[in-house]
Amino acid sequence: MRIPFIIPFIKAHGAGNDFLYTFEAELTQEITEERLVDASRAICHRNTGVGADGWYLVGAPGQGCHARLRLYNSDGSKAELSGNGTRCAAAILVDRGDADKEVRILTGAGARTLRLVERQGRRYEFEMDMGPIRYRSEDLRFQLKLRDGARTVTILDVGNPQCAVVVESLQFDWRKAGAEIEGHPYFPKRTNVSFFRKVDERSIEARFYERGAGPTLSSGTGSTGAAAAAMLLGMVGHEVRVHGETGYLDVRWPSSNAGKLPMEGGATLDGPIYLTGPAEIVAKGEYNWQQ
Repeated sequence: MRIPFIIPFIKAHGAGNDFLYTFEAELTQEITEERLVDASRAICHRNTGVGADGWYLVGAPGQGCHARLRLYNSDGSKAELSGNGTRCAAAILVDRGDADKEVRILTGAGARTLRLVERQGRRYEFEMDMGPIRYRSEDLRFQLKLRDGARTVTILDVGNPQCAVVVESLQFDWRKAGAEIEGHPYFPKRTNVSFFRKVDERSIEARFYERGAGPTLSSGTGSTGAAAAAMLLGMVGHEVRVHGETGYLDVRWPSSNAGKLPMEGGATLDGPIYLTGPAEIVAKGEYNWQQ
């Protein structure tokens, strides 16, 4: 016998990258950790669920933060960080009166601070401190062997793993290429993938294939990774607008190529890097999950 389970949710999106948010304190029934995978797949399903790229559980404040986030991708896997998702969480916290102009949120990649830039009703804009970028010099132009030949990619970490690929045009089957790269043996824990082309000295255009969600209309960490790759490769300056399929995000890296800190394994820690973009609250309701 299937047991109904009511999951309250708030839905929000950042430039088309959409998420569902459930406050743990509002759950009237306990969901075990192993069932959270099933619940996330169900609630994120585009046809039989509410539909989203990911589902957040929002925990109580603590450790100097307004809330703690746990993010599950639409395929049930856990993710460390989402730039768009964290901005949307900040919008919800401000909308509820739980935070004001500065919001500090504990993510799976550590605490992140967001500053409210603008508000129009339930549409917000935040600048988010994404933290530092981690990379190795030999990974800036890494030759990744694929089925149709090798591609030059840039591998880095922006709180989650990123593989950024420079292309001349986005008029190709980037979804197929993204799926191959995401699950490539070189990335045992899979990776997020961005394909980008230079528009001018201050802007790039990008497409995103996210680990655990597939193609998404936008990606905060993907935009950060693509912009950082373009900066490190000398293609653009320290402030870049990243155009996605349904909007744009702005990335600012004032310390790029300066003040780098060497890390274990030959990696470099450089940053912080800042991401600015919209977060819009669009719906609220209850999902009737049949366990």
